[in-house]
Amino acid sequence: MPEPETVLVLRVKPRSKRAGLAGWYGDALKLGVHAAPERGQANAEVIEILRRALGVPASALAIESGATSQDKRVRVVGLDAAELRRRVDAALRSAGSSRE
Repeated sequence: MPEPETVLVLRVKPRSKRAGLAGWYGDALKLGVHAAPERGQANAEVIEILRRALGVPASALAIESGATSQDKRVRVVGLDAAELRRRVDAALRSAGSSRE
């Protein structure tokens, strides 16, 4: 049986004062990163933040589209949509920043 895969839609704010998950923006997850959008630095920080928040290895995450845009689609291997949402919501609650 193949592993579940889910696509997570992101809205990323580079050069943010506060890095991490910022809440939901419609169906997209808002995320701030300290890095500037240069040489893949912001994308690497996006993957690291998601890895920690979701409790998955970095190899389970891949930017599917939007590598040079604030709007990104990240493929998450190993989590179905319900589990992904549960883990994101738990991470937002633990950060005290759940805003919808």
